[in-house]
Amino acid sequence: MLSVSERTYLVRTFAKELGFENIGFAKAQHLSDEAILLEKWLSNGMHGTMSWMENHFELRVDPRKLVPNAKTVISVSLQYIDKSISHSDDNLRISSYALGDDYHDVIRNKLKSLFKYIQSLEGDIDGRVFTDSAPVMDKAWAVRSGLGWMGKNGNILNKKLGSWFFLGEIILDLEFDYDQATTHHCGTCTRCIEACPTQAIIEPMVIDSRKCISYLTIELKESIPQELSKHMGNWMYGCDVCQDVCPWNSKAPSLQEEHFKPRKELLEMSREAWKSLDYETYQKLFKNSAVKRTKYTGLVRNISIAVENVENKLD
Repeated sequence: MLSVSERTYLVRTFAKELGFENIGFAKAQHLSDEAILLEKWLSNGMHGTMSWMENHFELRVDPRKLVPNAKTVISVSLQYIDKSISHSDDNLRISSYALGDDYHDVIRNKLKSLFKYIQSLEGDIDGRVFTDSAPVMDKAWAVRSGLGWMGKNGNILNKKLGSWFFLGEIILDLEFDYDQATTHHCGTCTRCIEACPTQAIIEPMVIDSRKCISYLTIELKESIPQELSKHMGNWMYGCDVCQDVCPWNSKAPSLQEEHFKPRKELLEMSREAWKSLDYETYQKLFKNSAVKRTKYTGLVRNISIAVENVENKLD
């Protein structure tokens, strides 16, 4: 029988072997403070058309309702930025996280391997893995497990890694040595708030999704309001502005995970090529890609707006 400390050490070590830069352990419990903030955010309609965020509220704020008798939430992070890639202002841009393979599949497979390893140590345990795929407040658990602090742009920040990383969780009925939440290190910096093209960061750590370029280009299925689209710049899928300007991201290392390396075919696409994107090319370019979330019609809509913005600026 392993002690809690031995178990924690072995699982932490194996997670690093799988490629996760960080792993943290938090006690599974009701997210009381976070529940209040989430309820306020939802009541103010800041989730826009993402009605699914209203569903399963109690599951979202209490992991013990997702996994009976849950004792621990394990949080992991996996870097995705390739700092060798440069971007041109006169071409269209895709958020860095979506230039490689779909993170859902990559992280889920690694988490399944981690869970199987824990089973090999402990035998019959109950648990589930999550990668942005169920009502789990991943950022809240990342903070509680010591992976970083909540930045003013709503992203988790880490002194060594910045914010260029994905999150994943395992909720299970097993105890570990629990980590402590880190302190905040944004200080008086407001670069992300000032740089947001659509002023979606209405106050530190509060994002109005209805204005966010990532929401507009991915989640919104309707026409994008002209008063917002004219500020979208050359973004056709997602947005990195609030991360690009963050001082902590200047210290972040480049990625190690092969699956997240930007696809050469995407980097080679010119503005003219994007303008004439057909469905067959779309299918080839974005096979096993997170960009599929916006679907072909949504991407074509975004491309049209981004092209107009770029060409108006060039004129």
